[in-house]
Amino acid sequence: VHPNVSQGCQGGCATCSDYNGCLSCKPRLFFVLERIGMKQIGVCLSSCPSGYYGTRYPDINKCAKCKADCDTCFTRNFCTKCKSGFYLYSGKCLEKCPDGLEANNHTMECTSIVHCETSEWSPWSPCMKKGRTCGFKRGNEVRVREIVQHPSARGNPCPATSESRKCIVQRKRCQKEGKGKKSREEKRKNSNKDESKETRQESKGRAARRQNREQRENNNKTQPKKRKAPNKEQDLAPVDTAH
Repeated sequence: VHPNVSQGCQGGCATCSDYNGCLSCKPRLFFVLERIGMKQIGVCLSSCPSGYYGTRYPDINKCAKCKADCDTCFTRNFCTKCKSGFYLYSGKCLEKCPDGLEANNHTMECTSIVHCETSEWSPWSPCMKKGRTCGFKRGNEVRVREIVQHPSARGNPCPATSESRKCIVQRKRCQKEGKGKKSREEKRKNSNKDESKETRQESKGRAARRQNREQRENNNKTQPKKRKAPNKEQDLAPVDTAH
């Protein structure tokens, strides 16, 4: 062993030196060179840092650098994330997506163009005018459909989701259900009021008659009875003129 090589290293190093850091790593760790100014220092890590990919060999596991336009990669020729300004497509970083694809600025990937899709039209609605289905001859009927798939940025936009057309129907009168119901309720209320009024008037009349009757009875009890005047015709005896 070289005098500058030490066996008692720290930080996962199997062998190291004071000048170059780690020279070899313990099992299952990756060896990578980090640049500090003009100097490179060897370190041992459990996984490779961003911009590097790992390769395993029988004697050593190493971290190799990705391509310049690749931020993270699986191998040197297969990128998993591109640097700013590039779009990922099939493991490669491109400045412009191929024909038939569009750039997704959210994921920074080249994706397929998605066109709008809609459902079938619904049946035509009843002929209406101002929200009513009666009281007119010419109106409108409508039909609608739903958006099943929204388009991507370069996809075909969605068409109209509703249609309207003129319609002609046989004119019919609208039933005034609300007004009829209201008038019936008002009549019932007025009838109840009239019945209550008549009942109160009858009660007052009975009370007044009872009061008058009681007053007459009291007057008869308190006043003395009047004597009958003598019959003058009976008191006058017939005069006998025979003598």
